[in-house]
Amino acid sequence: MLGPIREKLQRAQTGFCQAAHSIAAQDWKRHPTPEAWSAGEIVAHLTVVERGVISNADRMLEKIASRVPFSQRLHLPLWLVEARIIKRRSPVPQDPGLMAEKETMMAELRGTRERTLAFLAETEKRDLRQYCWRHPFLGMLNAYEWMEMIAAHQIRHTKQMREIGEELSRKL
Repeated sequence: MLGPIREKLQRAQTGFCQAAHSIAAQDWKRHPTPEAWSAGEIVAHLTVVERGVISNADRMLEKIASRVPFSQRLHLPLWLVEARIIKRRSPVPQDPGLMAEKETMMAELRGTRERTLAFLAETEKRDLRQYCWRHPFLGMLNAYEWMEMIAAHQIRHTKQMREIGEELSRKL
């Protein structure tokens, strides 16, 4: 079960880093359009969300899993996150204090992913399917689905990072 999740997390991280590499350091905090996030804001957002998921998972695993009825475990499919068909405002506010230089922020993102992979390694002998909490858009996800959501979320923002690169290159 964990193999495909780890692979998806790695694939998402690799693709995102490639897209971020195309943004010049001097353009890192530049907004391609007035309403769009900068590349740095996307990295800050990804880092905050992933840290939040892992922190919540750590807290949940300190307790005995609550039984969630099947009808409450139904949720929208994770491919919706990746597809970026529906653009949504993040319920997680931006923290300007997280903005830094490109390499610093990318190192933070890589460190956060290392912690996620460490969490999976630490818990691989446990069944995490009973540990569930609500996603603000998708519905109730179990811990494994949350790990998959991290990857899908990063894939979604990889597309956005590519759009930023294209928009910034048009303005040169």
